Amino acid sequence: MRSVFADTLYWIASALPGDGWGSVARQARESLGSTVIVTTDEVLAEFLTALSRNGEPLRRQAAKMVRAILRDPNVRTVPQSRDSFLRGLGLYEERPDKEYSLTDCISMCVMRSEGLTDVLTSDHHFGQEKFRVLMRHD
Repeated sequence: MRSVFADTLYWIASALPGDGWGSVARQARESLGSTVIVTTDEVLAEFLTALSRNGEPLRRQAAKMVRAILRDPNVRTVPQSRDSFLRGLGLYEERPDKEYSLTDCISMCVMRSEGLTDVLTSDHHFGQEKFRVLMRHD
């Protein structure tokens, strides 16, 4: 079965009512058909951080969504570890000319180690590393 990586921006677009990327995220996901989504603990932590400033109802919804993601048999969440941190830090250090976040660097390292090329995101940084960005406004 095909696998694709899901970045923080995908989860945010899926969770926030009225998010400008919401319909693009849904269309990208629907176009994949039967697919396993791969994400990381770091991505989910970044997602929770991003939604933490939006008030109690959205914080509760975000936590509930992360719990559902962790239980979903069609989503595989790669756990964070010292190794994932150090591999991400290595890529971060190798790209001083880029604006990649550490979470993006960890995600890219996971994608490479898993042999993934497609990513549910609109983040152009993944394209700079030759991954195929699936969320685009046409």
